[in-house]
Amino acid sequence: MMDKEKLKKYLKTMKKPQSFGELSKRLCGTSKETRLLKKYLREQVRLGVVVRTKNGHYGPAEGMGLASGYFEAHRGGYGFVIVDKPGERDIFIPGRKTNGAMDNDRVIVRMEDTRRREGSIVQVVERVCDKVFGRVDYVGNACYLKPKNKTIMFDLFIPEKDTLNAKSGDNVTAEITDYGNAHRPPTGKITKIMTEPEGPKSEIDMIVDEFHLPVRFPKAVTAEAKDLPDSITSDMITERVDLRELKTVTIDGERARDFDDAISIIKEEQGYKLYVHIADVGHFVPWESALDTEARKRGTSVYFPDRVIPMFPKRLSEELCSLKPKVDRLTFTAEMTFKEDGSRATSKFYPSVIRSNERMTYTAVKEILIDKNERQRKKYAALLPEFEAMEELCHKLRAVRLKRGSLDFDLPEPEIILDMQGGLESIAGTDRNFAHFIVEEFMIAANEAVSSFLESLKIPTVFRIHEAPDDRKLDEIIKVLKCTILWSKNRINASDFPQIIAKASDTPFKEVINYLVLRSLKQARYSTANERHFGLASESYTHFTSPIRRYPDLVVHRVLREALIMGGHKGKEFLKKLSDIAFHCSHRERVAEEAERETINALRVWFLKDSVGEKFSGKIVGINARGLRVRLDNHFIDGMVEVSQMFDDYYVFDEKSLTLRGKNTKKVFHIGSTVTVWIERVDMQEREIFFSFQGIDIETLK
Repeated sequence: MMDKEKLKKYLKTMKKPQSFGELSKRLCGTSKETRLLKKYLREQVRLGVVVRTKNGHYGPAEGMGLASGYFEAHRGGYGFVIVDKPGERDIFIPGRKTNGAMDNDRVIVRMEDTRRREGSIVQVVERVCDKVFGRVDYVGNACYLKPKNKTIMFDLFIPEKDTLNAKSGDNVTAEITDYGNAHRPPTGKITKIMTEPEGPKSEIDMIVDEFHLPVRFPKAVTAEAKDLPDSITSDMITERVDLRELKTVTIDGERARDFDDAISIIKEEQGYKLYVHIADVGHFVPWESALDTEARKRGTSVYFPDRVIPMFPKRLSEELCSLKPKVDRLTFTAEMTFKEDGSRATSKFYPSVIRSNERMTYTAVKEILIDKNERQRKKYAALLPEFEAMEELCHKLRAVRLKRGSLDFDLPEPEIILDMQGGLESIAGTDRNFAHFIVEEFMIAANEAVSSFLESLKIPTVFRIHEAPDDRKLDEIIKVLKCTILWSKNRINASDFPQIIAKASDTPFKEVINYLVLRSLKQARYSTANERHFGLASESYTHFTSPIRRYPDLVVHRVLREALIMGGHKGKEFLKKLSDIAFHCSHRERVAEEAERETINALRVWFLKDSVGEKFSGKIVGINARGLRVRLDNHFIDGMVEVSQMFDDYYVFDEKSLTLRGKNTKKVFHIGSTVTVWIERVDMQEREIFFSFQGIDIETLK
């Protein structure tokens, strides 16, 4: 009987690519088997395991000197193929060899220079983008869409019948109808014309459209959510471990609405017993239900300053599955014991029911433990021993993690506050406090424990992997480090990163070095193959702790439940399903991150759009041949002072010392220097801010 294993075995024996007729003749005996062969080949081509040549022949990608992976596009027109095969380094793709591939497309790549790890894309096997957001531009009578996304290196031709009468300069969304080839341009049709944003709120609306984020839930999803029970009933908890008597708290930000993790801790003679309780979303959301299908499609919740686009309807995310205080909630608990030195001794997992005692905030916990605020300590006196035990264990877990080589970035995050009318109140940098570290360490511990347990059973699951950076990226870092007093060696290894970050912590280069190391790292992603987590220096890691807002966590919950009940026996079909989920969720995570980042850029511009001509103090946080990047002192806002706008001298970028030097005045600009700048202009379209070192006559701008 024709099946996938028979096809895979035969592919390994092939001496050359074969036509469908040849394969059918050798592998199939009936018309039903021929149909199955066609289905299997189509599937293997989509996964990049099999390649279909231009003349319609099929062959294994690996046997033809090809590899599969996804394309990571860069603004410069070039990109990298992140290879599917575990342990393989990325392949650099020059701009002229991308073959029309777009960011995150699944592709087949041919290696052409093994020393430089350079290749060309020979085939796009799966497109992940079918819509483009951009601005309309007419060249004569021909209509084109110029994409907002700078990684898309082509303009989209719009036939006259598909323009929706859009005018030049309109912001629009278009559907790609033909991806084009070497002989014809990509073609599309406009599906929506946007109105120009009138304020920060409408700008966020446009970004939601720009990234094609689903705002409304389909009727079938809302109907399923409506049918869910209003509260936890006694029949739901009969076979669960009852932990309602444990002292339990949630710790989140002040504005959080969905609480998917809670913590309990007991100080013991030989160490600590830590309970990490995670909302049991899987109890209410079965495989392939409407809720499940939509959550898988979305992949993740997306967070904006004024709203959340949730993965699940609020009835689940903010009500039934949210671990609110003083009410019963269904959870999946990771119970772990740790020795006095912070090493994990045991772990076990089980469905449970909890009743959180308090909804704590990071600020309140910091005031209790770090500030020793008497009012807060008195208010939460009943929980004070537990908080102090959390503090002790956090320090020990953190020490263990840093000792093994985990990276510890200390970078401020922008916090954007909008008023009730949607106007901008402030943009400031916020640092993590010790309460953030507590939650972070305990969630990492739970994720590692679950991952190690599932891996020990050798059953298919979804890992969270983070591969080490390529040598190409390390060479870029060494150039900058040699400009500082932080590093004197001519070589750098990824294992040196913790030492470099620590050395930079009390210097003006701290932020630059942190960002430099961060940018050199590959993006963490989901995979069914465990390639360890470089950033955390973890041998086995997964995502288990946020099933309300991340779909892979929900999948891991289901795998864990099956493992505990059935011993973890799962077939190859299940592994394929997980592989597709891992790829899709990695893509959706990147889309969410880009949308959130673009929102921050846009709101910074709105904040300063009426400040042209005003003077600010700031600090130089970056230098390159284009000019200086300056961050304002009182706002978490960056902008550029371009060399072309520095009129008092001719300035040259010195790559060796990472400075900008005046040819005649000998003036030198260093990273960390304090400067005074004026807002020269604000580009609302490109969402960029430009400074100058000289005041400008505002009257001339009117």
